[in-house]
Amino acid sequence: MTAAAVIPVLDSWAGRAQVHRYFVCDVFTSRPLAGNQLGVFADGRAFSPDEMQRLARELNYAETVFLLPPENGGDVRMRIFTPSPPELQFAGHPVLGTAFVVGEALGSEAVALETGLGVIRVGLERDNGRIVFGRMSQPIPAWEPFGSERQLLAAIGAGTSTLPIEFYRIGPGHVFVGFASEEEVAALRPDMGLLAELGVAANCFAGEGSRYKTRMFYPAGGIPEDPATGSAAGPLAVHLARHGRIAFGQQITVRQGEEIGRPSLLYATARGQSPDRIESVEVGGAAMIVASGQFRIAID
Repeated sequence: MTAAAVIPVLDSWAGRAQVHRYFVCDVFTSRPLAGNQLGVFADGRAFSPDEMQRLARELNYAETVFLLPPENGGDVRMRIFTPSPPELQFAGHPVLGTAFVVGEALGSEAVALETGLGVIRVGLERDNGRIVFGRMSQPIPAWEPFGSERQLLAAIGAGTSTLPIEFYRIGPGHVFVGFASEEEVAALRPDMGLLAELGVAANCFAGEGSRYKTRMFYPAGGIPEDPATGSAAGPLAVHLARHGRIAFGQQITVRQGEEIGRPSLLYATARGQSPDRIESVEVGGAAMIVASGQFRIAID
């Protein structure tokens, strides 16, 4: 005997209003309910930028993506919104998660995604037909000294940094502070008010060889702590290679998100001939579609 549903099926909940399909992905993880959450609207043509911003606030994930027809030879064009303005030109976990959605829809081994920083290509690996890993070619970041080093260290609760504190720009801007041990990184309790005043994404890292632990705090962007920061993983590899902690071309493994219950795993490689001649940056990881749904935003 089949058990009755808890409530009757709601077939007509939207009335005559148009509904809009979206997916939820967990990114930089190979298991559900971990990693960094992402919303992906399959067809964003119905929405104005203001509606995209409001939908991103409604979902309240770190980022929400809206897919649009391509304009520059890619497979799709994507716009990236956080719960608070402004719109992002590029972000790591939205690109990787979107690549999994688009790759599944197209049945392809690689996708080209048009972002505000140009076309990002993502290679996809499959196991028994299912996408299990993606690797994106990121824009090469620009870097410069960070001018508010003393205030940043005070906000984080650190006395010093094991490497120079520098600011990297790749769409989002990231500042990197090095610690002597992973335990020090795990124990951090930053002053979010002071960090918000600085207006930067503070990336705290520790590790050796090819294995690193990171935590990223960005209260000015509405993200007290990020579970997985793909746009910081590439610059971290560049930072470590530039300062001789790893070799150019060496892949690093980055653990993040454990302190907030969303463990994540990222892989990053910076290739180049010298500290000031970076040739390519790649960031990879797993992702999975964990939910789909429909939004009704019009009143019929």
